[in-house]
Amino acid sequence: MADRILNEVVVDKPSVTWADVVGLDGAKRALQEIVILPTLRPELFTGLRAPAKGVLLFGPPGTGKTMLAKAVAYESKATFFSISASTLTSKFVGEGEKMVRCLFQIARQLQPAVIFIDEIDSILTERRESEHEASRRLKTEFLLQFDGLGTNADDRLLVLAATNRPQELDEAALRRLVKRIYIPLPEIETRGALFEALLRDHRHALSRADLGKLLRATEGYSGSDITALAREASLGPIRELGAKLMSTKAEDIRPIQLKDFIAALRTIRPSVSPASIAQFEEWNRSMGTHGS
Repeated sequence: MADRILNEVVVDKPSVTWADVVGLDGAKRALQEIVILPTLRPELFTGLRAPAKGVLLFGPPGTGKTMLAKAVAYESKATFFSISASTLTSKFVGEGEKMVRCLFQIARQLQPAVIFIDEIDSILTERRESEHEASRRLKTEFLLQFDGLGTNADDRLLVLAATNRPQELDEAALRRLVKRIYIPLPEIETRGALFEALLRDHRHALSRADLGKLLRATEGYSGSDITALAREASLGPIRELGAKLMSTKAEDIRPIQLKDFIAALRTIRPSVSPASIAQFEEWNRSMGTHGS
C-alpha cells in the first residue's frame, strides 16, 4: 500500500510558477503565508503563528484552482501528494480506510508535506444515513487522520483541497479547512493579462482598442473559456486559406485579427451561468475567508 502511494500519489514538481498564474493575487498571497513561508522559515511560524492545516479553494470551474495547486507544488519545498476519489476507493471492504491512514502516515514521515485533493466534494460530501457504509467509514477515517486524537499539533502537514461545489461538503470537513478562499471569475485586468500571455508567442494585429472591445465582450468568461476562445481564434487565419494551406509558408499566414475573435465568440460561450456565480458569492459571504 505504501509503494502504491509513493508510486502513484507523490508527484514530481510541475513546471508551473507563481508568474504563470495570471491574477488571483489574494489567493497567491494567502497560499504564500500558509505554505511557502512556513516551509522556508519554520522557526517563525510557531504557536499562534502556526499555519492553517487545511485550505479550501472554491469557485466556478476553469478559474485556476488546480493551477494554483501546481504552483504551490513547484514553489514549496514540501513533498506533494495528489489524490482523487479513485485513489482512495476500493472494491475490498476496509481497503479505503487503510489507504487513507497509510497516506497520512507517509505524509507525516516525509513532512513538510502537502496533500492536494482535487474535486474534494467527490470524497467528503455531507454524511447521510442513506449512504453506503463503506463511504461513511472512509469519510470518518479521513477526518480522524486530518485532525483527530492521534494527530500532532506540530506536524507540518497541509491538506489543500479544491471544489466547484462547496455547499455539498460535510460540516466537519469545513471546520478542518480553516482557510476557505474564493477563486472568482477573472476581472477585466486579469482577462487583459491572460490575453497578452496567450498571444505572446503568436503574430497578431490587435490594437489597444481591439483588445478593449474583446475584454468587454468576454465579461463572465472563465480563464479556461478565454483559453478556448483564443485557441479558436488562432485557427481563423488557417481556416481562411482553405485548399491553399498545404502550399502556404508559415511566415505568409496572416496574423490573428479581431474578426477572428468575433467569429470565435459565436462558438465559445461562457461555461458558468450568472445564477451559479450568485450562489458562489453567497456561500463566500457566509462561509468563506474574507479579505483573501
